[in-house]
Formats: sequence, structure tokens, C-alpha cells
Amino acid sequence: MSQTVTVPLWALVLLCVLALVATLNSLLIPSVRWYFRRKVRKVIDEISVRLKIDLPQFKLTRRRALIDRLMSDPRVLAAAEAHAATSGEPRAAVMKRVAGCAREIVPAFNAYVYFRLGYWLSKTFARMVYRVRLGYTDERSLAAINPKSTVVFVMNHRSNMDYILVSFLAAERVALSYAVGEWARIWPLQGLIRAMGAYFVRRNSGDPLYRMVLQRYVQMATEGGVPQAMYPEGGLTVDGLLREPKLGLLDYMLKGFNPEGERDLVFIPVGINYDRVIEDRTLLRKLDAKPPRGSLARTLRITGTYLARQFVFTLLGKRYRYGYACVNFGQPVSMREHVRSQAMDFRALDDAARRAAVAEVGKSLMRNIGQIVPVLPVPLVATVFLRDPTRALTELELKSAVVALIAVVEARGAHVYVPRTDRDYALTVGLRMLTLRHLVVECDGLYRINPAETRVLAYYANSIAHLCR
Repeated sequence: MSQTVTVPLWALVLLCVLALVATLNSLLIPSVRWYFRRKVRKVIDEISVRLKIDLPQFKLTRRRALIDRLMSDPRVLAAAEAHAATSGEPRAAVMKRVAGCAREIVPAFNAYVYFRLGYWLSKTFARMVYRVRLGYTDERSLAAINPKSTVVFVMNHRSNMDYILVSFLAAERVALSYAVGEWARIWPLQGLIRAMGAYFVRRNSGDPLYRMVLQRYVQMATEGGVPQAMYPEGGLTVDGLLREPKLGLLDYMLKGFNPEGERDLVFIPVGINYDRVIEDRTLLRKLDAKPPRGSLARTLRITGTYLARQFVFTLLGKRYRYGYACVNFGQPVSMREHVRSQAMDFRALDDAARRAAVAEVGKSLMRNIGQIVPVLPVPLVATVFLRDPTRALTELELKSAVVALIAVVEARGAHVYVPRTDRDYALTVGLRMLTLRHLVVECDGLYRINPAETRVLAYYANSIAHLCR
């Protein structure tokens, strides 16, 4: 009983590690989980009372349960069986791929992260970079939406700031679930985006198994009443113009829509515009025949230089925000009303007819989005300069031309955001932004385009080109 027992050092270390794991698993981890679940419940109770936001049960369902539900879905299982039969791959391997796709797609929504951390980060960063403004909102139509409807915000895609801007401005109305591209699947951003309720989408994936899992998740979320946000263009505009709609996610939502069901499917057009897009030059490089290949070192160097300059400008009191960022919310489009007016049912159409009908809906939504894109100072001034790129203009001539252009676009139903309701100030803001960036140069009271920056200037004019035609 009193003899000394000798054990190897590695065994002692292993025993200590196992004891520590057992202690954490039995005592600390349950306490931590209880603490955070209590925080989440408190946030949910607060937003339901203060903001009157009713989170759908589907959104609050645990991620593991949603993954299991996807893997046991009859259509997913049928697709897996068909794939195993045609490819000769073992069924167990196919189901393992299905599980991987489900884990990749399904978000892990956390109300505390969304309404506490996410909202604060979005608001702080957006206001630090831009003068954020909520422009036009069709309040009467938005208030008339049936609370049981599934709401989908459809918007133009100008910048990766769109996610932050719309989430921040819509946070007091709804908790949005975004479809996010593969660019965001990097640590630690991936975990934060999942906790915000976003789901990842592989663009242009030709894998039918993956597409079926994605389709069923989108349809389940839509049937469950999850408010969503999507970009019909499918990606960022590289030249500033509105792009033709991509119909993948839209088709998934509409092909299973039941017009007689409990939930209507309502699309809300959202128009976004900026006086300056952070990644404008990066996007324009994609138009080159041979875009320069980037590297991590180069990206870090450019980012570091930019941040250092901004820090110096802040210390000197010479840092300007990137002008105005404005969001407009248009008139909702009810699919229940659309289906009744067209006397059709998407579920009853064959593939070709359904795709044609979905394409019409997509084009209609893009027209609605284009109509409510905010008209801001920089695009107005850029449009005037590009009418005659070789001409030098005085400030008075610019002012006269901008006022005339405002009258034209307003007559066509566009929504012009005039800062401080002062058109002289709007011109000053737009001209200052362009001269600070050396897109426009001033000499002896005359302003002219910098010939080396014509493409960048056209990028901003293109944001309202469809309203000026």
C-alpha cells in the first residue's frame, strides 16, 4: 500500500489532460452554455417587445437539427441514390458528400451575435466610412405586408459594403439571412457570418448533388418564413451598370411556391448607391484583357499603406468620409398576387416554361430595383462631365447642368438624395470627392476630367445611367 508506483511522463501528462477535459465537460462547459443561452433568450425577448421582431422558429432551430433534416429530406435522398447509381460511387461516400454540403450551407444563427455584436459592428464601421442615409421608403406598402409572409429583399450589388449597410439599416425591422459567396469562407470571418444567419453559396457550381442540397435548404427557409436578402445580379457589378439577373436562387424559391399556402412570398426591391465604392479600382481591373495577378503580400502592402495614410489624415484633421451611402426601399411585389394575375402556378409548369416565367419575374424585379437606385452627388457630377470629356467647366456651369439633370431624372420617377436639401451643397460634396481623388482636376477656376481616370468616372456615372437614358 505504501509502495511508490512509477509511471512514464507521457502517461502522467495524458492522465492530467484527460482529467482536465472531464472537469471542463462536467462542470465548466455546461455553465458556459447556460450563460450564453440565457443571453440569447434575453435578446430574443427584448427584440420581440422593443423592436416587434418575431424570429421564425426555423431560424432558431439548432444547426445540427437542420443538417439532419436536410440529409433525411426525400428529394436529397433521391438525388443521392441517383448519383450513386450513375457514378458507381458507394452510397456511404455519397451521403458523406451530402453531409459535407449541408454543413457548408447551413448557418448557425445566434440572436445575440446578430443584434448585439453584428449590429454594433455594422453601424460603427458604416458610419465611420460613409455618411449613411436612408432615402426613400414606401412605408405604407411595407406596413401592409402580411406578418406571416416570407419577405425577401432583392437589391443591386455595388460593393461588399452592401451586406453591412442593409443589415444595419434593416436591423430594427428584420433579421436578414444572406446568400454569401465563397469569398467569405475564411477564418475567422466564416464563423461570424454563419452566426449572423448567412448561408454560403458556391457560384456556378456544376455539382447536381450540391445544387439539390442548396435548393432544399433555400426552399425550407422560404417555407419557414425566414426573411432573406439576395442579389439577383449574382455578383458585384464591375463597370457600375446594372447586370442581367441570375435566376438560380429565385428559381429555387418560386418552383415550390404554393399560392394557396399559409405564407405569401413578398419581394422588396432595394436600391443602393455610393459616392465612393471602396473596391472600385479592383472591380474595374476585371475589365482588362489580362487582369494583373494579385498576391497576399501586395494586398497587405496596399492595405497597410492605405490605413497608415488614413491614420495620418485623421491626426491632421484632413480625413473625409467617402461621401454618402444611401439605401432606398421600394414597393413590395407579392408573388401570390402575381400568380393570380397571370393565372398560373409555378409548380405546375414544366422546366422550360417555369424558367421562362422565373426569368420574367427576375427582369421585373431588376427594373424595380433600377428605378429606386438613389441618385447621389458624385454620380450626378460624373454624368455631367462625361457628356463632353474634353470640355472644361466653371463651377457655375456645373451647377446649372447638375440642376437640369436632377430635373430630368426626377421627372422619370427617380429618387434624388440632396444632402441638407441644398443643391449647391450637393454639388460641392460631389465635386470635392472627385477632386480629392484626382478624378477631376481644377486649374484657374476651370474643372476638367483627368484623362487617366475616365474609366473610374464612368463607373460612377453608370450607376444612374439607366435613369438618364
